[in-house]
Amino acid sequence: MLETVKYLLGSAGPSGFGSKSTAEQVTHFSPDLTSITAIITGATSGIGAETARVLAKRGARLILPARSLKTAEDTKARILSEFPDSKIIVMALDLSSLFSVRKFVADFDSLDLPLNLLINNAGKFTHEHAISEDGIEMTFATNYLGHFLLTKLLLNKMVETAKSTGIQGRIVNVSSSIHSWFSGDPISYLGSITRSRSHYDATRAYALSKLANILHTKELAQKLNEMEANVTVNSVHPGIVRTRLTREREGLITDMVFFLASKLLKTIPQAAATTCYVATHPRLENVSGKYFADCNEAQASKLASNLIEAARIWSASEIMVSKDPKSLFEPFSGYQT
Repeated sequence: MLETVKYLLGSAGPSGFGSKSTAEQVTHFSPDLTSITAIITGATSGIGAETARVLAKRGARLILPARSLKTAEDTKARILSEFPDSKIIVMALDLSSLFSVRKFVADFDSLDLPLNLLINNAGKFTHEHAISEDGIEMTFATNYLGHFLLTKLLLNKMVETAKSTGIQGRIVNVSSSIHSWFSGDPISYLGSITRSRSHYDATRAYALSKLANILHTKELAQKLNEMEANVTVNSVHPGIVRTRLTREREGLITDMVFFLASKLLKTIPQAAATTCYVATHPRLENVSGKYFADCNEAQASKLASNLIEAARIWSASEIMVSKDPKSLFEPFSGYQT
């Protein structure tokens, strides 16, 4: 109850920021970002677009990958209209396709640019059951597996950049508090919804993908530490964004429900704050493997904090990106859900 009150009031936590803080506010005292090159997935709308706008305002060079180049160019134009000196490169990327991820990385490598910051922000909620071209359930393929491969292929570039520049690299995985809604065996459930639409539940599939984002963060943080790499990785819950709510009928009770719900939602500038805080703030130097909400370290679910499960998801992901995904589900099925 106390935490809810603090959230509604926007009370500042140990970081000095809270649920009402905006992306511009949390980056106000950050170092000049003109020496930073950042890749931001899902930057054509919503939280990703605001993240890109604010980082451009602070001077970062941006790489904007997108399925629709036109939409990305429109985003670039909007940022340039506000900050004409911004350095922005638009590139093609479909995160649901492992081929597209590999091509994007090859194209990025050909630019011979450094890479200081990777923000894995893109995500989708797939209402209808669908399978990616690689044979993986679409929500998991887009929200998690594409980002897993993208991070894997860009990691050496980030490690090299950090070593040559002395600037610590940062990876930010955008998750959601909805990750805590998933229970059971992740690999077993992924196998069941990949094989059959009859087991598919859109919300549970989304929760699974967001759980995987946090488990990926946990395992990658350990591996970076073992490598003694000057790169950190953290995951964030941005909050639920305030949008126009539609309703079929009006009335006092309905009005009250919508009023109360609106107080729990964030504006887009507020929702982008935690990502920007974790990506840029000096306080986060050498902090890795953590989960943040409202610009402060938070507690992920028990399953999301399980290091054994994190290692298991990592091993399964390696198989999915390097072999026929259908070979995954038998050896990694732990128990049935």
